[in-house]
Amino acid sequence: MAKIILGIESSCDETAAAVLQQENDRIQILSNIVASSALLQSKYGGIIPEQAAREQLKSIIPVIKEALEQADKKPTDLDEIAVTYGPGLIGSLLVGVETAKVLSQVWQKPLIPVNHLIGHFYANWIQDRISDIGNQKSNVPSFPCIGLLVSGGHSDLVLFKDHGQFKYLGGTRDDAAGECFDKTARILGLPYPGGPEISKLAQKGDPQKFNLPRPMWGSEDYDFSFSGLKTAVSNLIAKTKIDDKNLDDLCASIQQAIIDSLIKKTILAAENNNIEQIIVAGGVAANQELVRQLREQFKGQVLVPPPILCTDNAAMIASAAFFIKPSGALLNIQANPNLSLVY
Repeated sequence: MAKIILGIESSCDETAAAVLQQENDRIQILSNIVASSALLQSKYGGIIPEQAAREQLKSIIPVIKEALEQADKKPTDLDEIAVTYGPGLIGSLLVGVETAKVLSQVWQKPLIPVNHLIGHFYANWIQDRISDIGNQKSNVPSFPCIGLLVSGGHSDLVLFKDHGQFKYLGGTRDDAAGECFDKTARILGLPYPGGPEISKLAQKGDPQKFNLPRPMWGSEDYDFSFSGLKTAVSNLIAKTKIDDKNLDDLCASIQQAIIDSLIKKTILAAENNNIEQIIVAGGVAANQELVRQLREQFKGQVLVPPPILCTDNAAMIASAAFFIKPSGALLNIQANPNLSLVY
């Protein structure tokens, strides 16, 4: 019998809702709606939390309504509701969590709180996809596997043993990979968000042109550090005239330094734990050069969601909820902006 879950995501500047169906262990997207205030935030070179939350207050109900309509489902058709409860911006999280709690009570549906970081990984479990993603089929992860989460705020390595059973291996000690992309882009005068801009210019550049550091390159742990790379770029610009050609080369060199650091630690984690499968998640997972080089260097299998499911969305939250038990105490579900993968 099919199971249907409504997912709600509002941890940052996106307001998202999705309806997913699981039948015969196949998870299918029936709808996936995302309203983003990114264009508004780009005017200021980053996200203004209060502004993001105000936009989400306007969007949350229309987005949920549209997700149900596109899926051709009514509230009575739902089995459960899933919502991101952290980490993220507290104002944004509250919009999603409190809306989900009200709907859970009014519609009499169980509510499942989902860790946003875990949710990113579960984009890899979605097999059938709506037409704008190509309606393609994909392999689903098997256990054990190594999970690499790379986004604007997180660079983490996790050993997954089963659903709900994982071991945190390491993560960034300062700036995350996506944060480093954005901050170096800002230093270079590129528009926000910086990651896609650097990747676009990097396609025309020489990644070996500038000798940039790979922080913690020689350490045998699974931690990352990217603040030193950002500082090195800043110092380089102060000494070097950057023209159009140099800009392409510098972007390629920045991207390669980040990719090298991510790949080395990820493969180290896989080899040390005798793992043959890596799953990648988060906004930076949409970086095709990272994916290409990881697949080229790792002897096992590398699974990555399509780009539309790498950035924040509600489909990943609903997907994770198929493997999480509902909360029995509705009023105990609270937004937690500091939630992490370390328990």
